Amino acid sequence: MRERRALRDARRAREFEAFVAGAAGRLLHAATLLTAEPPDANPRARRLLTHALALTYARWDRLRGEDPYDRARQELAVRFARGAWHQYGALGRTRPDPGSVLAHLSPQERLVLVLRLYEGVAEEQTAALLGLPAERVRALCARAMATLLHPPRGPAPALAEVAPS
Repeated sequence: MRERRALRDARRAREFEAFVAGAAGRLLHAATLLTAEPPDANPRARRLLTHALALTYARWDRLRGEDPYDRARQELAVRFARGAWHQYGALGRTRPDPGSVLAHLSPQERLVLVLRLYEGVAEEQTAALLGLPAERVRALCARAMATLLHPPRGPAPALAEVAPS
């Protein structure tokens, strides 16, 4: 009995390690896009990924034909959505890297944009995952794309004072 359980646990660990070896890089990139951190300094993205992978591993035996990548991506998106209010919302503890192309987007716009364009998740699936109407997801995606294509201008340059002659 113990030997059978040990073999099952070892097989489970090997399967999960193989999954992580293939999927962790893409999931980390998605998490980095969500947090709008620089790729070489992304502690929030790494925490998001760690939690998503931990929850996926905890449910590994119950996936039963479900795509583990989809499950991990869902965990990543839901955790980001829940934490966005505390990180970027009213408390404003952390802000995205100002050098990031996605820094001008709200967390919700980044989430929709990353799911729709980077991950290729259908509009209806994105809406169901986030608990939003499909029209809202469409509007968020359109607004995010418009912001990326036409970023807000910075402050106007200061005019140099000219001495009277």
